[in-house]
Amino acid sequence: MRKKHPILLVIGSSGQVGWELLRTLAPVGRVVGASLEGSGGPTVDLMQPGSLSDLMSEVKPDIVINAAAYTAVDKAEQEPGLAAAINADAVGELGRLAAAAGIPVVHYSTDFVFDGITDRPYLEDDGPAPLGVYGQTKLAGEQALASSGATYLVFRTAWVYGVRGANFMLTMRRLFNERDDVRVVADQTGAPTWSRMLAEATATILTRVFQGNLDPESVTGVYHMTAGGSTSWFGFAQAILEANVANCRLTPISSSEYPTPARRPAYSVLDNGKLERSFGIALPDWRVSLRQCLEDLNPNTCSAS
Repeated sequence: MRKKHPILLVIGSSGQVGWELLRTLAPVGRVVGASLEGSGGPTVDLMQPGSLSDLMSEVKPDIVINAAAYTAVDKAEQEPGLAAAINADAVGELGRLAAAAGIPVVHYSTDFVFDGITDRPYLEDDGPAPLGVYGQTKLAGEQALASSGATYLVFRTAWVYGVRGANFMLTMRRLFNERDDVRVVADQTGAPTWSRMLAEATATILTRVFQGNLDPESVTGVYHMTAGGSTSWFGFAQAILEANVANCRLTPISSSEYPTPARRPAYSVLDNGKLERSFGIALPDWRVSLRQCLEDLNPNTCSAS
């Protein structure tokens, strides 16, 4: 699929991962970002029949990278139809359109497809068992894409944070400056993953597709893509606090002390071995990425370790 000046369509370009993709994919080809808001590019309404088809006809991409998703985990319990339309139905439609055009799709999924009842990192072929609507609809999206006939790469990731949008890291930084005491769940374990690392890993793979000799059909399938290492939400918060100039006390609590409408997996660490074997890519340890991200936000004051 080697091509000198490919057109790369990023859907969800105003989100955490999509925004990073606009920059990291620039050396690969001409990047077109599409979002609901139309932030300087074409708009797309994943709830509107025909919107994706119109977008594909307008852009005529050589590949589609779908970074759009309904990610409000708790709200999804009250809006299952909306979550399913964006996370599953639209993904299936995108796959069918890509198959008809003969182009591949990159799509991002989640650790929430698993129930968290394990004592080892999850492999791609472990049986999914989502606990709530968000995980169920993301799994349905994976399945719809797989059955669409398109060549695809699904990257499951977890605990995504970055310098924009709504995420745990930015919320903690704000709370540390507003409160004297912050309580954080300490009995859920995962791998905090910087959105920029996801975008850079994706760009590395697509560089090989369009400028190297990687045939996407030969690697089509599901891959886990998270930061190295693992921690709890409390441990994540501790590392953020260490780099934040604030006099705040951090208190660990159990999940039962912080009930939410949607159940979370207690252990959702993903095994990234398949990604490394297939592409030679391993994301940095979560502490390293967090330190770099915080330095972007607050230069010369970061000491996370």
